[in-house]
Amino acid sequence: MRFRRQLLQLQMVFSDRMVLKALRSFEGVISKLLSIAMVFVILIAVYDLADYLVTDVFSEPQERFSTTLFTIFGLFLNILIALEILENITAYLKNHVIQVELVIVTSLVAVSRKIIILDLQKTAGLDLIALAAAVLSLSISYWLVRGTNRRSKPHDDET
Repeated sequence: MRFRRQLLQLQMVFSDRMVLKALRSFEGVISKLLSIAMVFVILIAVYDLADYLVTDVFSEPQERFSTTLFTIFGLFLNILIALEILENITAYLKNHVIQVELVIVTSLVAVSRKIIILDLQKTAGLDLIALAAAVLSLSISYWLVRGTNRRSKPHDDET
């Protein structure tokens, strides 16, 4: 009788509902840790940008400004990508669902960053074709997902 009671308790502990509840709690803790880590990454990236602006741009420039400008754009876009990733994590914490549209937008920003800071003198043609294919596929994916999301939600007056 005692063995049977322990077996029933064990079954209850490992029931689908209890395991799913434990997994949801684990995902929540990991998401919160990731969001805190991402805040630190963003702060470090902002510090890096500020340090670069103060030490390299406002002091006597050693190289052409166009080269410096590409570095500045890269640093800005790094921060923007980190903010997008933080927004992905925040959206997950709110809804417990990965928002595909937001992930695709983040990917588009990351690929765009790569294209903006790309040194065409050192880039092979095949790399350019691969980047073009990535932009095209991400754009089509975004268009499809956004269209699906708009059709599935009730239409409100968009501003």
